Amino acid sequence: MLLPRFAPPRSFHAELKRRTADYFATTGRAQTGNSALLGKALLLVGTFIALYVHLVFFTPPTAWALAECVATGTVLALIGFNVMHDGAHGSFSRYGWLNKVAAFTLNVLGGSSYMWDAKHNTVHHMYTNIDGVDDDLDIRPWMRLTPDQPRHRAHRFQHLYFGVFYSLLYISWIFFTDYQKYFSRRIGSVALKPMTTNDHLIFWGFKLLNLGLYVALPIYTVGVVGWLVGFLVAGAVAGFVLSIVFQLAHTVEQAAFPVPHATTRKLEDEWAIHQLRTTANFATDNRLISWLVGGLNFQVEHHLFPKISHVHYPKLSKIIRETCAEFNLPYQEYPKMRYAVASHVAFLRQMGRA
Repeated sequence: MLLPRFAPPRSFHAELKRRTADYFATTGRAQTGNSALLGKALLLVGTFIALYVHLVFFTPPTAWALAECVATGTVLALIGFNVMHDGAHGSFSRYGWLNKVAAFTLNVLGGSSYMWDAKHNTVHHMYTNIDGVDDDLDIRPWMRLTPDQPRHRAHRFQHLYFGVFYSLLYISWIFFTDYQKYFSRRIGSVALKPMTTNDHLIFWGFKLLNLGLYVALPIYTVGVVGWLVGFLVAGAVAGFVLSIVFQLAHTVEQAAFPVPHATTRKLEDEWAIHQLRTTANFATDNRLISWLVGGLNFQVEHHLFPKISHVHYPKLSKIIRETCAEFNLPYQEYPKMRYAVASHVAFLRQMGRA
């Protein structure tokens, strides 16, 4: 399948890049993360290690263990938002090796940084919300996330059962979808770039390490039942938190789902305007939410400037808002997170009954 083609760049994107470059030149700040981000990363990773060690080697009472499993799943998601995500985009630090370390936290947590780079950095960021290309939209046949996907009778209830499938994201990710991409050599309809020998070794080496850390060793120390319950709780919490935060950016009522021309595969908008129409922010005035989700509530800023660390998004937001207003372009945002959640649920209901 021919990949979609965007319209030629116009003055909007050029002006936006110019103003953003002026901001960094004037302030003298690096576009990457800062010491506060490094401190947060150490805090989150240290907390995850402490929870893992306590659960696996000290076997707390059942109620306390379940609470720690919930905390473990939450911290796992926060590491993904705050550490791995910036590292994978090369924006965590000005030092390349530190970006690689940050990105590799995904490998340690069960996923594959190679598959993530192809799926997220390359496909999702380039072809956002284009059905058949953006793999993030494909939860078929269980859910319908675009107007162009086939509708099944069960989809009438997807706004009620979506939480079940969101909770399965992390578990299916590490045990199924990474392997599916590896053996099919594809991210949805997009061919995966050839893997080097080192890529293959890293993929299988970390998958084996994960089986040892998160399956074999816990079974040895706490037994099959204890491991299974704990793993399912932590995995379900991580999956739901990861899913809901990313879904609020693109599968809401305000977001568009552009369709390329059937023959030419051309799209009406240039890439930057496409990002504006397919992306929405939420709760950008809430500092706690911004801290927890690693700036992913500033999705407009992130999609326009994915190589700039999320610590700069509040400042960039003002620049982008002003530029959008001058060019009469949309800047989509939900002032509170609960509004975005409500819009996502309403969107799922609409897709289920359309």
